[in-house]
Amino acid sequence: MNHPISDIELEQRAASQRQRLHDSVAELRTTVRGHLDVQQVAQTYVWQASSIAGLVALALGYAIAGAFTD
Repeated sequence: MNHPISDIELEQRAASQRQRLHDSVAELRTTVRGHLDVQQVAQTYVWQASSIAGLVALALGYAIAGAFTD
């Protein structure tokens, strides 16, 4: 036989599901903010960004110097 679920139990389940959903959304927001934080990403990859900027500057320097020398 099917046992009907009481209204109180259904309300408790719904409240529990809403709380889990709220917690999941809060965690997702925190994660997304962390990944999109430019300052944090820049601090994490400062050496790689500096190396790339240096190589680009070196290549542009040689290209510009080559245009003025013959």
